[in-house]
Amino acid sequence: MRELVRYVLIPALVGGLVGLAVVLAPGFSEPSPSKQGYAEAVKRAAPAVVNIYSSRVLTPPICQQPRFKEWCDRFSGNNAHHMQSALGSGVIIREDGYILTNNHVIAGADEILVAFHNGEATTARLVGSDQETDIAVIKVQATGLVPIPQGSSAAVEVGDLALAIGNPFGIGQTVSSGIISAKGRAGISPSPYDDFIQTDAAINPGNSGGALIDAEGNFIGLNTLIYSRSGGSAGIGFAIPSQLALSVLEEIIATGRVTRGWLGVELTSTPSPGNAVGLEITRVLPGGPANEAGLQAGDLLVAINSQPASDSSVVSRQIAHTSPGTDVTLEVLRDGIQVTLVAQSGERPQAPDQ
Repeated sequence: MRELVRYVLIPALVGGLVGLAVVLAPGFSEPSPSKQGYAEAVKRAAPAVVNIYSSRVLTPPICQQPRFKEWCDRFSGNNAHHMQSALGSGVIIREDGYILTNNHVIAGADEILVAFHNGEATTARLVGSDQETDIAVIKVQATGLVPIPQGSSAAVEVGDLALAIGNPFGIGQTVSSGIISAKGRAGISPSPYDDFIQTDAAINPGNSGGALIDAEGNFIGLNTLIYSRSGGSAGIGFAIPSQLALSVLEEIIATGRVTRGWLGVELTSTPSPGNAVGLEITRVLPGGPANEAGLQAGDLLVAINSQPASDSSVVSRQIAHTSPGTDVTLEVLRDGIQVTLVAQSGERPQAPDQ
């Protein structure tokens, strides 16, 4: 009996008293599970995402004709003109006021208004734009700007978390979540330079020009467009990779525009059935660099600068990245015989409205 009291009852009583003392001690509380979510990532990135409102004055086409302009001004006055507005988002890239957005957000704008995360607002001026990638750079005169933390769009992988920040439908800054659904998407827009990140994070009208960030709040893409039959998010959104967007920004800041290499050829989009590489030249523009180098319609482009030619969008980007005046080595098959040609890259003509 003594052993029972000594080795069982007394230790149990002491343990109970100690436990009771701990529970009654001031400040004691049950441990709470760690907070889930991505609030810290949003706190890092959100101050660098702005709302953009653009407007322009539209004049009826008949009033743009010289013989009717005076009549419109005399009888219609200001009623002959009306305002068209657009909304979107932008990303502060540099503390000296440079902001990335989409070209379609500010295209043709007479006035651009930028509203910041803290509620302040100011006007912005257009530095330059690139229709081919749908990128525009605007600049504001403001102090205390916090640029968005930079990530690596090349390092993200399919399945990684992605957060989209923007101004959908003009209701104010909004965050949506998803994953990276795909990389290197091409053929989405009319541009030959498509290289989109696909995400299922909700992107709606007004999100254009906003930031796609990773789980740490780093900038990995510029939200640009969606696939949708309804006009709203259907879980298929596209963002321009941050590295491409930033390279366009730097060139626009330096020169006011983007300069691309050009050969003056048209290619089939993929190799013919049964061939791993080889894109047929369907057209050679007269007087273009490829024509001067001897390239002919019907030739099979096998490689460009020693890189296999297996996709026309990849080849287009290779050519675009060459500086005008640079030699481009082309390996082609002509009547079953391999021929090496060297073309001097020209400068791609600007789009008509640029």
